[in-house]
Amino acid sequence: MSTSFTTTETTTFTYTHARHISAKVAADLKRMQRFYDAPSDARIAEFEEELRILLRYGCLGTVTYGFRRNGMWIEPMIIYTARDLEGASADDNDPGRIYPGANISRASFGSYLVYGPGWYQLTKIQQDALEALIPVKRSHALEPARNGYLSYDKTYSAGGRALNRASLVNFQ
Repeated sequence: MSTSFTTTETTTFTYTHARHISAKVAADLKRMQRFYDAPSDARIAEFEEELRILLRYGCLGTVTYGFRRNGMWIEPMIIYTARDLEGASADDNDPGRIYPGANISRASFGSYLVYGPGWYQLTKIQQDALEALIPVKRSHALEPARNGYLSYDKTYSAGGRALNRASLVNFQ
């Protein structure tokens, strides 16, 4: 005689889950601020709220924060890629490990966002409503190139979703 069992697990991604993940990104940005004097506290709060909203509604693809010189991302730069865990689990690392001491002379802080598939499932009216909630006003632009390669170093997760973090490492 044999016996089999089937289990079903449902995870609902909530505002609390989105806040948990976005707070870790904000902590990374605070560390970047401590080392490089950018972004400002007000800007970090805006980025955190933007992430909370986009994560909550499943609309984030990738978001990049860091310094650009001559139109290219340089160190320090971090990029976060959203993913649905689809029943799998993922690490939920502590924030940190922002590279200190990079040469940011003649560089400016910036951010670049790419919407995820969830964004394109919304109607134009729904997209406009979400954009009205987001404090960061973005314009359309080409994504800057990178002066280096990405080193995947952290994962932040909650409620069945995760952000994979990669840091730019300059070519030597």
